[in-house]
Amino acid sequence: MYDQIAANKRRTVVLIASFVFVVVATGVAVSLLLGGGPIGILLALVVSGALAFTSYWKSDVVTLAVSRARPADPTEYRRLYNLVEGLCIGSGLPMPKLYVIDDPAPNAFATGRDPKHAAVAVTTGLLTLMNRVELEGVLAHELSHIRNYDILVSTLAVTMVGAVALVSDTVIRLMWWNGGRVSRGDDRDDSGNPLALLGFLFLLLAPVLARLMHFAVSRNRETLADVSAVQITRYPPGLISALEKLRADSTVTHSASRATAHLWIEQPLAVRAEQGRLARFNRLFDTHPPLDERIALLREL
Repeated sequence: MYDQIAANKRRTVVLIASFVFVVVATGVAVSLLLGGGPIGILLALVVSGALAFTSYWKSDVVTLAVSRARPADPTEYRRLYNLVEGLCIGSGLPMPKLYVIDDPAPNAFATGRDPKHAAVAVTTGLLTLMNRVELEGVLAHELSHIRNYDILVSTLAVTMVGAVALVSDTVIRLMWWNGGRVSRGDDRDDSGNPLALLGFLFLLLAPVLARLMHFAVSRNRETLADVSAVQITRYPPGLISALEKLRADSTVTHSASRATAHLWIEQPLAVRAEQGRLARFNRLFDTHPPLDERIALLREL
């Protein structure tokens, strides 16, 4: 397990560097297509760097906002605070900020850039459905993501993947509306410029590359967080029972989106036929290992 944690930390550095590279390369491609020249490329580098820097410092704020999370009142959610405080003392972690999401679907996620700047959000449905031992298992799972430094790359993926897709789509649409011309300031058509063509090709591929990196974020990290959670609680049946309840529940988490789906403890979007017409499409982009596999692994501990 410790080897896996160390390997995940190394992969985190590679993934973050890859995300930054794709964001910067997207900015340079936009500059080439719009005929910005050296000044345009320099400006693209500055803007892309600022985006990457802002994503590092503020991506958790964005994630909590788009998930409609609100700070958990210490009095109203005393059980939640007691459980997290106890788990943090036992695992040596600083106390994260706690948030609640008004959603009947049972689910939870952790976000932040490091253990000292982390947050855990749970839905009201999770607090209602889980008993104390089961809720402890879920919270230990989220704290494991914090301890294993999974939260940094997972949170950055929310903003960086979204930014790459948005910029690429916007520029391609502008080019389409402009008749394929890449220069709007004069009558020059740079469509034959090899660098411009390369930039256009990259813009087409950038969302796909970003999405592939998105897939690399969470599948094995979820399984590792399950095992780490049991190490914290010393009680596998608690998390097993929680995952069994999540498996039996078919409620879709309406506070989630494809941009944040990889953060949650289980797939928050519709993946079963009875859950909606997009279930088959969502299964193609599922970022979580099946709950049956995770439960079977925990039963072997």
